[in-house]
Amino acid sequence: MSRGGSFDSSHLPSICPPEFSKPPHKRPPRRRKAPKKSPVKKYEPVNVHHGVAEAGPSNSAEENLLEPDNRVCESKNEVGDGSGCGVVIDVMTVLEELQLGAEEPELSSDQFRINDQLQEDELLAMESIYGENVIILDRQRGLRSFEIRIEPKIPDELTITTKLPSSNSKMQTTSITSTADEFSYSFRVQFVPPIVLTCSFPKSYPSHKPPHFTISVQWLDSLRISSLCSVLDSIWMEQQGQEVMYQWIDWLQSFSLPHLGIHQEIILGPYGVKHTGDRRAVSESVSPDVDIPSLRRYNDEQTLENFRNNLHECCICFSEYPGSDFFRLPCQHFFCRNCIKTYSDLHVSEGTVNKLLCPQSKCGGMVPPGLLKQLLGDEKYERYESLLLQKTLECMSDAVYCPRCEFVCIEDDDNFAQCSKCFFNFCSLCKNARHVGEPCLTPELKLQLLEMRLKSSQISSTQRLAEQNKINELLSEKEIARDAKLCPHCKMAISKTEGCNKMVCGSCGNYFCYLCNKAITGYEHFR
Repeated sequence: MSRGGSFDSSHLPSICPPEFSKPPHKRPPRRRKAPKKSPVKKYEPVNVHHGVAEAGPSNSAEENLLEPDNRVCESKNEVGDGSGCGVVIDVMTVLEELQLGAEEPELSSDQFRINDQLQEDELLAMESIYGENVIILDRQRGLRSFEIRIEPKIPDELTITTKLPSSNSKMQTTSITSTADEFSYSFRVQFVPPIVLTCSFPKSYPSHKPPHFTISVQWLDSLRISSLCSVLDSIWMEQQGQEVMYQWIDWLQSFSLPHLGIHQEIILGPYGVKHTGDRRAVSESVSPDVDIPSLRRYNDEQTLENFRNNLHECCICFSEYPGSDFFRLPCQHFFCRNCIKTYSDLHVSEGTVNKLLCPQSKCGGMVPPGLLKQLLGDEKYERYESLLLQKTLECMSDAVYCPRCEFVCIEDDDNFAQCSKCFFNFCSLCKNARHVGEPCLTPELKLQLLEMRLKSSQISSTQRLAEQNKINELLSEKEIARDAKLCPHCKMAISKTEGCNKMVCGSCGNYFCYLCNKAITGYEHFR
């Protein structure tokens, strides 16, 4: 088919593959009820203001498997008319009108039986080829009726563009350009909703009459869909007296987009235009507020489904697994279930939860808390939250712990703090009771006082044990201070065993110079 030229059906395959060329034995046709569709979802309106676009709230994606936007209502198949005027077109009503308006020729009993057998064979062939995409509907006026969803072949990516009025709005976008009166909004997709072909076989098909049909598309207006209807008519004219369903489906799948001049971009709309063209052309386009979220949602669902059904290589273990065994992070990097679980367990066990980020080199993307809870389990996730809070507080310069109850307190400019739990006023430097106007006790003097108190015979055994623990802690701090430096960020004591003077804190991950104990970012400090 050349654009604007005449139709040539010589390139089209025969109605069925070889295995269906011989009619099977007579058997009752199989019936499959049309699946019950979910009710139409209400979307947040898509608005735009000041050249910035945002989308209305939606569920997240791994929690975030969204249900498809099926606007075909059970067997009635009620859809919009593409005008954005709220008019509803009943596809089955259109089919019934086509049936009533067509005159059936008189058929002999033999010809009637032959047509009936050919229709049954053709439906069986389509069910075998296209599987669940074919839905057998209840008979309409005694005629076989069915619906088939056809996914057109598209390039790697398509750009979908529409024009939005310059009213108040919020929508997240890939690309927005604006003029004085309207915005041009575009986004890229890999999948578009299927073309829905609804048919009924007249009793004189295929010997005399073609199938009655309607074509429903969400992302095309009625005029462009009318062009598709004309091509299907041309295919029938080329092959009158033969079964044409396979040729129709194959053409819609392979050549419908090139015929419409769609190679890299689909332009939605126009909106607010009354339905024109072939009455068999049914546009499901409603308005930008509905169409844009629906198309993005469908693309996200199909992308996720496609990912799950294919094999992928894990970036950690380099093994191949189906996509259903992977976890995808918000940064779009994905890792197999075993590797990301082992990676998470390791960081929680070692206490380096601040480094529990995307394992991809130089990424640093976050791992969602919901995913971590799923990977770690309740017990380890509680430890993760506790460690994360602790690491966060350690990085706060004015956060200190109460020496009595270990509750977090905020110190003032004079290095004093009051615990909001036990109400103890203390010095954040020496951890003793508040001593306004007096210098802090040095560690040596504090050690002497504790040793003198320990020698007293008036203290109880419990207090004696507590005093001994304090002495041991002071002695440990004294030994650590002898050959260690405190991280300028989190005050963790770090001792250098080998290497240069550029140190990395194992607790907070920040760099500092071991000589001057200043925070640094790279080797420029040493030049």
